[in-house]
Amino acid sequence: MEKMKNQSPKAPKPKALQPKSQQSKEIEEKMPLNKMNYIMIGVCLLLIAIGFFLMGGSSNEGATFNNDVFNSTRTVVAPFITFLGFVLMVPAILYRGKNTKQEEQ
Repeated sequence: MEKMKNQSPKAPKPKALQPKSQQSKEIEEKMPLNKMNYIMIGVCLLLIAIGFFLMGGSSNEGATFNNDVFNSTRTVVAPFITFLGFVLMVPAILYRGKNTKQEEQ
C-alpha cells in the first residue's frame, strides 16, 4: 500500500517549461495545412489573378465596335487559366505531405 502512495504518476510539464522543439512539433501537429499547402494555394491564386487580368481589357464604346472583345486570349485562354486555378485549388488544400503521423510511428 505504501509503495502505491509513493509512486504517483508524473504530471506533464507545463508548455512554458517544454523545450522549443517539442512546442513547435505540437503546433505543427495541430496545424491543418503545412508550408507546401500554402505555396500551392498561392500559385493557384496567382493563376486565378492572371486569368482575370487576361480577360480584362477595353470594351465596346458607343458607336465604335472593338474586335478585341472576341480575341481568343480573352475568350479561350484566360477562362481556361482561371478554371485551372480553381480546379487545382482542391488538391492544394487536400495535399498531405510526407510527414504524416503513420510514417512517424
